[in-house]
Amino acid sequence: MVSSSILGFPRIGGQRELKKTTEAYWQGKVSVDDLLAQGKQLRAHNWQLQKDAGVDVIPSNDFSFYDQVLDLSLLFNAIPERYTKFDLAPIDVLFAMGRGLQRKATETTAAVDVTALEMVKWFDSNYHYVRPTFSHSTEFKLNTAAGVKPVDEFNEAKALGIHTRPVILGPVSYLYLGKADKDSLDLEPISLLEKVLPVYKQLLAQLKAAGANEVQIDEPVLVLDLPEEIQSKFQQAYDALVGADLPELVLTTYFGDVRPNLSAISKLPVAGFHFDFVRVPEQLDEVAAILTDKQTLSVGIVDGRNIWKTNFAKATAFVQSAIAKVGADRVVVSTSSSLLHTPVDLENEAKLDPVIKDWFSFATQKLTEVVTIAKGVSGEDVSEALAANAASIKSRTESSITTNPKVQERLATINESLSTRKVPFPERLAVQKGKYNLPLFPTTTIGSFPQTKDIRVNRNKFAKGTITAEEYETFINKEIETVIRFQEEVGLDVLVHGEPERNDMVQYFGEQLEGFAFTTNGWVQSYGSRYVRPPIVVGDVSRPKAMTVKESVYAQSITKAPVKGMLTGPVTCLRWSFPRDDVSGKVQALQLGLALRDEVQDLEAAGITVIQVDEPAIREGLPLRAGKERSDYLNWAAQSFRVATSGVENTTQIHSHFCYSDLDPNHIKALDADVVSIEFSKKDDPNYIQEFSDYPNHIGLGLFDIHSPRIPSKEEFVARIEEILKVYPAANFWVNPDCGLKTRGWPEVKESLTNMVEAAKYFRAKYEN
Repeated sequence: MVSSSILGFPRIGGQRELKKTTEAYWQGKVSVDDLLAQGKQLRAHNWQLQKDAGVDVIPSNDFSFYDQVLDLSLLFNAIPERYTKFDLAPIDVLFAMGRGLQRKATETTAAVDVTALEMVKWFDSNYHYVRPTFSHSTEFKLNTAAGVKPVDEFNEAKALGIHTRPVILGPVSYLYLGKADKDSLDLEPISLLEKVLPVYKQLLAQLKAAGANEVQIDEPVLVLDLPEEIQSKFQQAYDALVGADLPELVLTTYFGDVRPNLSAISKLPVAGFHFDFVRVPEQLDEVAAILTDKQTLSVGIVDGRNIWKTNFAKATAFVQSAIAKVGADRVVVSTSSSLLHTPVDLENEAKLDPVIKDWFSFATQKLTEVVTIAKGVSGEDVSEALAANAASIKSRTESSITTNPKVQERLATINESLSTRKVPFPERLAVQKGKYNLPLFPTTTIGSFPQTKDIRVNRNKFAKGTITAEEYETFINKEIETVIRFQEEVGLDVLVHGEPERNDMVQYFGEQLEGFAFTTNGWVQSYGSRYVRPPIVVGDVSRPKAMTVKESVYAQSITKAPVKGMLTGPVTCLRWSFPRDDVSGKVQALQLGLALRDEVQDLEAAGITVIQVDEPAIREGLPLRAGKERSDYLNWAAQSFRVATSGVENTTQIHSHFCYSDLDPNHIKALDADVVSIEFSKKDDPNYIQEFSDYPNHIGLGLFDIHSPRIPSKEEFVARIEEILKVYPAANFWVNPDCGLKTRGWPEVKESLTNMVEAAKYFRAKYEN
């Protein structure tokens, strides 16, 4: 019999229970016991859901209050010294490392002021992990102050009568995805392998003693271009993790092609392997060939990254081909990756068009998919499910919803001139200087201002029809005026309207474009307590009417300072949506570029001549391996941005923004934006600044972490800017935060921006005298 498994399940709860309780804990509204109880309740629900669906191999330790990689750093005591100087509970150490902590002293507690660790994208997904940070003084050990999380959660499930397979990030990936701390920049994290392996072994022994006979150990870095030195570490690592007192290991990879690193794992003493055959089905022959006659093959055939129904006919045929190679008793039908990246339950979507809804499968439905495929290839009668699935696939294939001939005709008109500014940047800069007359070290923000409870309440009222469109517009205009007046008061040079009308930087546009569907409860975790509802690209994309002009024009009408029009770029709209899987990413991005081109030109015609088109996801979309696919991507990704932004006059200043990725200046140069702003506040390596020292256009390196509640002082801003100016020319430097401010509260925003502007004024005085 072929068995079924999943690699992980969303931990957020169908109604965002985890977010609500976590944020209430941060605000002091609930106790730590309340927070822990909510986590326990969610875990129990998820395990029971999987058991009831008939999943054979159910994961544990896939739950986290913030990030699963950060959990491992806390457990293994990879905690930089700056977080250990305070008497914090383990959960508060976790949150301090994830989001920073700034707390005034009280009669019973000392003051705390620490920044967060660096947060970057998890491979090419929109999930962010907290990067492990090591130093020469890192002492790995099991940090048992709050128990041993993987063991405790395994026992928790066992007490419910559910046997689980614990999930742990493997040692090579854990180290390779980490970084050296700022006081140990000469340290290569992989050199710590011998130090961390005994702790892995101790953890595995405790799991075995608790009754875990098998552990899923994730090594996702196997889909990257790994140096030979890193490849050689797999044998060393897994030879050390074998023993009678240790559970068997199933080594898991996902998100790409493992074949270039296959020799590194071909002789590992593990019980089995998992591979992503949704992304790379053509790797089956080669990966099957490395298996011994006892190792299992976990076939990742149900997409853990997208929401389209699995084509049962194709998936069944693929699994049967795997069975033909290794035998039914050694095949497991699984999701391609953790279901962390998908919404929880399609049944929560009462407002979706039933025709379109029938094409989708969320995390809960994917449980049934893996079980059905496993049963079908095992000879059980699943004919009814196969027939229903075939009807859904046929409905989508033949639907007129997916095709718009006018969009396809316009797509064919794209050429080089359509995606090139009229003159090069130096010529544009000369006329823009004359028009805007900005001071040295111009200050701005990235776009959004705090989304207060009042904003959310009124947006909800308007959505439900309890206030009129006129009443809602009056409310929004009042919020815009508040933001404009604040920016004038604090002394910012280029203003924003604050985006009070926007629910999310991608969802807002998806709801106004043809070719998208959107959900009511399709939440997916992006990081910590930040969840998004990705729109779904269901067909060819076009813009039926202006999306942002009204609010931007109103904001500009009440101030003499330039106000930026704010748009989300084509690649980010695509990457932060669930894309189509029946046409290429290039086609979808260029369609979005054309839709945004119309919006950019309408903004310019309405007098908005500073326009920011954000592309934080452009690095995220980069194929994980070097080669033709990567170079092709870079070409069409940059082209889609230029299609959106090149139809303007030389005096119109195009901005773009990038955050939470390891950026290559060459990727940004290809966009030809006049001004770019880049997340920078958590970068410790001075070489990162050097990489941008010859960037030809203007740049703002973000100066404070907007995902943290802490407030930098003026002196901290000054010190940060001084370091930047050692390698970057003052004449080209803008002063701005890391990202938008929607998740922050007004008191911290006001104080942080005031200190930032004061630092800019300090440098103006210094450089102008």
